[in-house]
Formats: sequence, C-alpha cells, structure tokens
Amino acid sequence: MDASVLGVMIPIIAIIGAFTMIIYLRKYENQERMSMIEKGVDPQFFNTVRKNRSSAGSLRAALLLIGGGIGLLLGYFLDESFGMEEVAYFSMLFICGGLGLGASYLIEEKKFKEEKREERTILK
Repeated sequence: MDASVLGVMIPIIAIIGAFTMIIYLRKYENQERMSMIEKGVDPQFFNTVRKNRSSAGSLRAALLLIGGGIGLLLGYFLDESFGMEEVAYFSMLFICGGLGLGASYLIEEKKFKEEKREERTILK
C-alpha cells in the first residue's frame, strides 16, 4: 500500500472508529438506565451523578500547560543567554511541567481534605 493512501486512510478510520465508539457507549448507557428504571431505581439518581463531577482533570491540564509554557519561555531565555540550544528547552519544559502537576496535586489534596472536614461537621 502506498504511503500517501495510508496517510489518508488512518485519519478516516480513526474518525469512524471514534464515532462508532461514542454511538455504542451511548446505546449501552441507555440500556443500563432502562434496566435500572425497570428494577425500580429512582430516575433522579442519574441527575445527581452528573452534578458530582470533579474539576481535577481540568485543573491538572491547565497547570501542566501553564508549566509547559513557562518552561518553554525559560528555555528560550537560557538558549539566548548561554547558548544551551535544545537542552534548555527540554529540561525547562519537563521541570516546569512537573512543577505544574505537583501544584495541581497539592491543590486537589487541599480540596479533598476540606471536603472531608465539611462531611464530618455535617454528620455530627
């Protein structure tokens, strides 16, 4: 198979596969809900589950990208000042990206502890 044909086929197959996966996930989710309703589970249960979503993934991604941007900026300054070339970019990118992930971990832990403390005060 020619490389240009393969280069066109891969994105098409990936899009069709993703679309099919979403359709089947929605189908099985609907079947699960219908069987739960048939067994007498309250339909309001589904609304409460959706409200309890966590923003941890968004926070993690945001701080990782901010750290990556700062790392690239610091890498540029090191490259211009000391002529370090690629080493400065990669090292600063990984260091600042890691710092961003560490900060997101600390923020999530603080939030988790506050939620636990609130639960304890409510239960008392």
